[in-house]
Parts: sequence; C-alpha cells; structure tokens
Amino acid sequence: MGIFDFLKDVGEKLGFGDDDDDAPKAEALKQEVAKHGLEADDLKVEVDGDKVRVAGSASSNSMREKIILAMGNVMGVSSVEEDIAVADAEPDATFYTVVKGDTLWKISETHYGKGNGGQYNIIFEANRPMLTHPDKIYPGQVLRIPPLDAA
Repeated sequence: MGIFDFLKDVGEKLGFGDDDDDAPKAEALKQEVAKHGLEADDLKVEVDGDKVRVAGSASSNSMREKIILAMGNVMGVSSVEEDIAVADAEPDATFYTVVKGDTLWKISETHYGKGNGGQYNIIFEANRPMLTHPDKIYPGQVLRIPPLDAA
C-alpha cells in the first residue's frame, strides 16, 4: 500500500463534476483504466477532492503501477492512495516526473547510467499503453522507470 503524488493541474482531462474545479468522478477513472486495457479484479475507486483511493487485485506489480499512473496522470488528481494486491511479485519501478527538456533518452541516461540512453525503449514499453509514441511525453507527467535488470 502506498501514496503517490501527482501534479493536479497536469494530465488528461476526463469527465468532471458540475464545474471545472472538480476532480474526475470515480467512474471516469475506472473508464480511463479500462481504456488502456489495464485489468484489476474487484477494482474499487473513491474520490475525495483531488485525492483518489484505489483498491483491488492485479496480476502483476507492473499492472498495479500502470493503474496508479493511469489514474494519477489525470487533471484534477494530486495523489493516489492504493491498496492493490499483486498476484505475481516483481521489483517496484521508480516513478519519475517529467520536466521541461526531458526526452526518454535523457531519462534513460539519468536512471540507467551514462551510455544507456539507448535503453529508452524499456521506459517506453513500461508505460504503454498510456504512452503511444516515445517522443510524446510532457512536463508533469509521471512515468514508470523499471529496474534495468528486471526489464
């Protein structure tokens, strides 16, 4: 179980409440997860202001992390508190918030070491289906950075 922080004013805009200051509704967040083909059994989502609580069970830790990111990279969400049980344990990924000027190559060099920029595709694949192209990242977006040896 953990709490993950996101930038509230960055991300995809989903179905909001009665005015534009409202956070997305729980059903809209569930639809965002489904849109990306992410699966969890007994997925429960609660929204309290700009905070989201999610629970259920996922087939793997990477699926769990992708569900967290799919909900957190939504405009109006500042944190995701999760309690998702995992059937297939694997090492946790690092979560990284993109800053202006970042590329997946640069992020790969930073996290995997100088000379490992070519490993950017590992980061890209770790964030699919939310990422559709390696060049389409934006400041404030949170990405999964899996351990190089676990990829």
